[in-house]
Amino acid sequence: MFTAFIFDMDGVIIDSEPLHFKVDKYVMNTLGFDISTAELEQYVGMTNPEMWTRLKEKYAIGASVEEIINLQVQTKLTLLKESDEQPIEGIVALLELLKQKNKRIGLASSSPRSFIEAVLDKFNVKSYFHSIISGEEVEHGKPAPDIYLKSAEMLETQAGACIVLEDSRNGIKAAKAAGMKCIGYINENSGHQDLSQADCIVENIKEINIELLESLL
Repeated sequence: MFTAFIFDMDGVIIDSEPLHFKVDKYVMNTLGFDISTAELEQYVGMTNPEMWTRLKEKYAIGASVEEIINLQVQTKLTLLKESDEQPIEGIVALLELLKQKNKRIGLASSSPRSFIEAVLDKFNVKSYFHSIISGEEVEHGKPAPDIYLKSAEMLETQAGACIVLEDSRNGIKAAKAAGMKCIGYINENSGHQDLSQADCIVENIKEINIELLESLL
């Protein structure tokens, strides 16, 4: 029986990958470079420091990683505040179901803490979560298992009793490396993600019910 459910955030709770792609292209353009959505797709699920370290090296960008991230995050926060974004359909109902079943609920996102907090506050769902952690708060971001292992520790449960909801190849690899069951969510806006390592795959969050969850463990 599972005791805890851990959500990724981007592309799972909020359909934010289009926003991320838009801002990342803007940042690269500001720095004097062009980058395609296809290239950015390979970084979905990674932390900002890891992504920008790789891009800085590849494109020989002069600005520091810290400077790049500051521009990126501030731009995203401004656009999020101005947007009419709503939670992905089915997410609030799933949170309520897990609450009713007395399951521990965690959030493990590669986004910076400031963006996580802004999203949860905007959607008024922060109270559902027993633990919240950013990939920048562990030594190694996704696809390493660190964030999920830490999340299980914060939820005071065993990794093997956790189910994860992810929309990216890197996120699923992290969950499986942590010894957790993982549901892959097909979000077309997250790009062409390989979800084949997931224990099951859904096209709609509404497909996730208690019978499906209990069948995984």
